Amino acid sequence: MIWLAGVLILFFGLLISIALHELGHFTFAKLFGVRVPQYMVGFGPTLWSKTRGETEYGVKWIPLGGYIRMIGMLPPRRGDAEGRVRSVSSGPWQGLIESARGAALEEVRPGDEDRVFYRKKWWQKLIIMFAGPAVNLVLAAIVFAVLLMGFGAQTAKSDPVVNSVSECVLPASSTATSCPAGAQPTPAARAGLQPGDRIVAFDGRKVTSYTEVQEQIRASAGKNVAIDVERGGRTVTLHAPIIENQMPDLKDLDKTVTVGYLGIAPVTRVVYERQGPVAVVKYMGELTSRTAGALLHMPQKMVGVWHAAFGDEKRDPNGPIGVVGVSRLGGELAASHEPTKSKVYGLIGLIGSLNLAVGLFNLVPLLPLDGGHMAGALLEALKKFFARTLRRPDPGPVDVAKALPVTYVMAAVLIVMGGLLVYADLFNPIRLTG
Repeated sequence: MIWLAGVLILFFGLLISIALHELGHFTFAKLFGVRVPQYMVGFGPTLWSKTRGETEYGVKWIPLGGYIRMIGMLPPRRGDAEGRVRSVSSGPWQGLIESARGAALEEVRPGDEDRVFYRKKWWQKLIIMFAGPAVNLVLAAIVFAVLLMGFGAQTAKSDPVVNSVSECVLPASSTATSCPAGAQPTPAARAGLQPGDRIVAFDGRKVTSYTEVQEQIRASAGKNVAIDVERGGRTVTLHAPIIENQMPDLKDLDKTVTVGYLGIAPVTRVVYERQGPVAVVKYMGELTSRTAGALLHMPQKMVGVWHAAFGDEKRDPNGPIGVVGVSRLGGELAASHEPTKSKVYGLIGLIGSLNLAVGLFNLVPLLPLDGGHMAGALLEALKKFFARTLRRPDPGPVDVAKALPVTYVMAAVLIVMGGLLVYADLFNPIRLTG
């Protein structure tokens, strides 16, 4: 039941985010006088709907997005009579374009001439289309502000308490989970350190944090040091011969350095440190940069998803994930043994990350995404600017219908990507651990 609760929280969190995205488009479309016959969350057959005024509001069966339908998204061809389309030209693509144009104009009723999308000013079109992604970006900012300023930033703090003792010395690059034959015991194992030992002094110096212990271990290569530990209510002094080993550089984890090595792992706990607005802005900037970078590498990442879905490869934990996968992560997090505060923090953080990803993805300047329509509005502004500057006639709205072939191809690609992610999320999902 707890797993299911986590799944539903993420699932409905995503649906609400989609609904608010479409509400952003809807609000500004109505503000600028565009008639909106439909406001829908989801795709496919209608699950539920209700008509109020001139708009049908509803939910559809496939929860992979949403839309609002605005009349007059495609303008008539130059020279066509208002509300009429000339006979279809030869050629499959041209026929497709004119059929779509005709279907769009069929929705325009008498009195709607000034309520069609294509007649609106370029900046109004830009605002209408940007309003959807903007809602998601604002939601993400609010979510992360609540987390960082309300809960606090999650920080792992290590105590000077032994959590585990490595039995043998392994190089930093090793992935072995057990000691090979003839392996050298670690200094910690030779000294008799045990899980639960609290280190109170190292080489005669008192320590109060694991950072102090770690710094002294790394600086003591080749020395036989005394380690005072609290064990069972009394203080025990142990002696460990610190050896050299290749370990990750604490300032750059991608590099390795030769330092002193003991062979222990500390007890680590999560603490929450409340942040200010500047930290929120900085965090949003870093997360936005990483998310945008991931979107740029989406085609490459989808190849990895294909191999993971139909091969033996493991899913990339930083790769694309669909609605099903995100919901499963929510279930795993809710059912984990993490403290309740960490679970709530993680679920809210996932919803914030989803909103950021949805907002940025929709800004990609390709139809049928919002960014494609925004690009059309900006192109219209540019054409009008040059027309005024060169004293030429108004060029009118940009004919986005000419981009329909590319739009249909992109729509097909998005459908295939969505289906592939659903399949991969079901049969080779990304997991929180392992």
